[in-house]
Amino acid sequence: MKDDGDGDPESALPNDVQTADPLAPPHAHSVNIMAPPGKSVGEPRPASVFTERFFGAFQWEEFACGCGAAFVNITATYPIYKMIFRQMLHGVPITSAFAQLRHEGLGFLYRGMLPPLAQKTISLSIMFGVFDGTRRYLVEDYDMNDYGAKVIAGVVAGSAESILLPFERVQTLLADSKFHQHFSNTTNAFRYVVANHGYRELYRGLEPVFWRNGLSNAFFFVLREEASSRLPKRKSVSSRTAQEFVAGAVIGASISTIFYPLNVIKVSLQSEMGHRSEGSWAACKRIYRERNYRIANFYRGCAFNTGRSFISWGIMNTAYENLKKLIADEQPQIAVVNSK
Repeated sequence: MKDDGDGDPESALPNDVQTADPLAPPHAHSVNIMAPPGKSVGEPRPASVFTERFFGAFQWEEFACGCGAAFVNITATYPIYKMIFRQMLHGVPITSAFAQLRHEGLGFLYRGMLPPLAQKTISLSIMFGVFDGTRRYLVEDYDMNDYGAKVIAGVVAGSAESILLPFERVQTLLADSKFHQHFSNTTNAFRYVVANHGYRELYRGLEPVFWRNGLSNAFFFVLREEASSRLPKRKSVSSRTAQEFVAGAVIGASISTIFYPLNVIKVSLQSEMGHRSEGSWAACKRIYRERNYRIANFYRGCAFNTGRSFISWGIMNTAYENLKKLIADEQPQIAVVNSK
């Protein structure tokens, strides 16, 4: 029925919008506020939707698998790394590097392994975990193109890894023979550097590491996921493991070779201590002069490094995939046990 205009105008209004008493104080006016579903009116909302959504995209399984894969890899390949390091630092052939290590003895062979073990386990945990979480967030919340999300997530993960540079810094000092008499172990090296030169000294060589990590991670994850989607699905465990090893090995070795000169610059910068650090470009030009103005000499030790990276990334990729499958298989069993 239509209103004929004879009634009280205010009584025709809904209760929640009737005119308030003009003499009532402003704070006495009642307002009907709808609470979000599942929340009371007085309950505070989350401080930041971005923080909740971004960090909610991260999964602990990715961090755990990356950590385990790095542990398996470092314990198997550290002696090979040490030979490559001597070639990087002194520009000597592999036979001379091997002769140096043999002369120093078995006691010094694993000297300096703790920093890369700690650094790599945390680093690979960050690499896989931050990449997966960032990519998931960009795709699900912003509908970003999958390739673009992988590149950005790879750069973000690589940048986050750069926080761990002090481990690489101390590893360089412990692996360099000229510092053997100065540091007895990893803890001693950390204390000496901080006490005498400050925390900033631990981040010497940050620039080449930042570029190396960001760009190499972006390449690695794009190529790795392309290989995973395009290669045939193997049914047997042995053939699947072999395929995972070869895919990770080829991709990792190729990327490591491309960015090898950045490692040479980093090692050169970190082999000094105390005085003002030169820039990456200045170090690059200095190394170029010291190595007879030949770009090929930047790749001294690269062949051995490529072989080590082939083994290293093959082990890491295989260990990561198998740990991920193991966790995925265990979760349904844990859920069944908890439901009883």
